[in-house]
Amino acid sequence: MTALSLEEISTQLESPNLRDRMVALANLRHVSAEDAVPLIKKVLDDESLQLRSMAIFALGVKSTPESFPILVRILETDPDYGIRADAAGALGYLGDARAFEVLSRAFYEDTDWLVRFSAAVSLGNIKDPRAHQVLLQALDSKEIVLQEAAISALGEIKDIESVDSILRFAQSDDWLIRQRLAEALGNLPTPKSVSALKYLEKDNHFNVAEAARISLKRLEEIGDRA
Repeated sequence: MTALSLEEISTQLESPNLRDRMVALANLRHVSAEDAVPLIKKVLDDESLQLRSMAIFALGVKSTPESFPILVRILETDPDYGIRADAAGALGYLGDARAFEVLSRAFYEDTDWLVRFSAAVSLGNIKDPRAHQVLLQALDSKEIVLQEAAISALGEIKDIESVDSILRFAQSDDWLIRQRLAEALGNLPTPKSVSALKYLEKDNHFNVAEAARISLKRLEEIGDRA
């Protein structure tokens, strides 16, 4: 695909043809954040949910001071749950600690599991230790994907205090839960983590056993550096 000029991208973003608009938006990956964001804003309210989703993702990647407040507004006000989930995910890409309150509120107050899932994942991505309590609550969710997200995020924020809380998933019937646990424990250097990983290393599912092996090696390296 030939890269378009800024003027061509701007013009094409106003095309009545959705494919033209999508190609134009995709071309912004070659453009600086300062030049890209004003153009991304042109399609944030597009009639196509797919294009809006792409634009929101682009805002998370092309970060300027404008990106954060725009994503917060979308997360807090958009009527479409998929778009709100996209905004929660994009806030995680920004890695901005200010997102902690916004994402926590979305987790507690949004009625859609997909938004709450994205918020939990992003709380891990921004690596803010204040997420401890929110993520512990997510462990008690009825939705397995929320439990997965919370286990992963607790590993991302290196929440040593959560080890006892996540170890109860070591015998989960869901192998993805066990895999997420094995991955998370690799960021949580405690004797209990090592014991659990040695147990998971013998798991019947290859992905779980492999994740446990990798995490054990990581903990050994952390121990060697200590």
